[in-house]
Amino acid sequence: MTASRKSGSDDAAVAPAPPRSLGRRLVLGTLAFSLVFTLAAVAVRTWSAWQSNLSAMTAELALIDKVFQRTLAKAIWEMDREELQSHVNIVSRVSPVGRIELRIGRAGRPPEIIEGGQAAHAVSSRAPSLQHVLTFAPYPGASENVGELRLEGDESVLWTRLRGEVAGIVVTQVIQSALLAALIMWLFNGAVTVHVQRIARHLDELTPATLDQRLALDRRVTHRDELSLLEAGVNHLQSNLSEYLARQRRDEHELTAHRDRLAELVDEQTAELRSANAMLQELSRSDSLTGLSNRRHFDEVKDIEFRRAQRMNQPLSVLLCDVDFFKRYNDTYGHAEGDRCLQAVAEALKQTFSRAGELTARIGGEEFAVLLPGADVVRARAAAQRLQERLRALSLAHADSPVGDHVTISIGIAQFDPETMDRFETLLHRADKALYLAKNQGRNRVAG
Repeated sequence: MTASRKSGSDDAAVAPAPPRSLGRRLVLGTLAFSLVFTLAAVAVRTWSAWQSNLSAMTAELALIDKVFQRTLAKAIWEMDREELQSHVNIVSRVSPVGRIELRIGRAGRPPEIIEGGQAAHAVSSRAPSLQHVLTFAPYPGASENVGELRLEGDESVLWTRLRGEVAGIVVTQVIQSALLAALIMWLFNGAVTVHVQRIARHLDELTPATLDQRLALDRRVTHRDELSLLEAGVNHLQSNLSEYLARQRRDEHELTAHRDRLAELVDEQTAELRSANAMLQELSRSDSLTGLSNRRHFDEVKDIEFRRAQRMNQPLSVLLCDVDFFKRYNDTYGHAEGDRCLQAVAEALKQTFSRAGELTARIGGEEFAVLLPGADVVRARAAAQRLQERLRALSLAHADSPVGDHVTISIGIAQFDPETMDRFETLLHRADKALYLAKNQGRNRVAG
């Protein structure tokens, strides 16, 4: 009996202790840190999102004010109540606007107030607001104060956007994970780094001639954990390294065989990318509706042609074209027909001005510009008359036009004068004045 008990206690002493995970000792330390850090990060992100939403709403209100202030001022000046109320209703339905107030000054009487906004809107000190004096220029060089516009942001929109900032949580978790990784590395430094360095030195000294030298860590036999598994894995790796080296040589041969093919594929992809970039550049300079050049392309070319005309003392003419009573056309036939009308006008412009160097561009809603390098005002007027003849031949019906039963166009012409013009804006302003004159003379005519 005594011998049997002694044998049992020897077996128990020799039996290895159960493996213990190094990660377990790090869990408790990281949990507390993770909780505190997550709460702090969420609070910071929420505050940042609120400030960002305030700035965004302020910018949106400023943009709305910029878009509508001219039309509102014009409607007040022309005493067009129906259009004025329509614009106020449109602004009040825009998402960030909680309330709009329009004060119209009247001589000797209290100002008239027109209001609009969301039904559930309440005055809030948190939402931004914007107040702006409306001015109107009845003719060049004059400016009159016609009223005051006030826009108030909708606080409910701010809260809705704030709730949608889910991405902030993701950012917070990424930051938290990075900091937790740093904490784990710090804890691992004392328990793992020394042995990992020993393994690294052993692997660094390995050569095909020393693959039979076993790795032995200076650790207690009873300390069985992931490092013990790593030690056994390194020793197993050494026994199979010869096979891996042979496989590597085979892979190198295959890599050499495919290297040229890879270079060809890279060249093909590069060529496709260049083609795509060229197409994108072309699209960025075209008007999507009419296919003509847009205002950006017009601004790029105008200065080049103006400097060339100055340098070479050549004529340069500019045409500004405006479709007569286009707003009435839209009101009568609808915006879809209005778009088709603009496309037809653009096609007439393309057919009339198709010579090399001539540039036609859509620079506004129904306003077009034409650059005619090398053309004086006589040639420009003749081309403008050909354009009007093309439009008459198209016979686009316009029942609500006071100047005819079809779509017409007014054209202003200006020619570069080196004695009085030192920049293109002066030439363009001259063409704009000519267009204004054509409209005042009854429209459907060429002036300049």
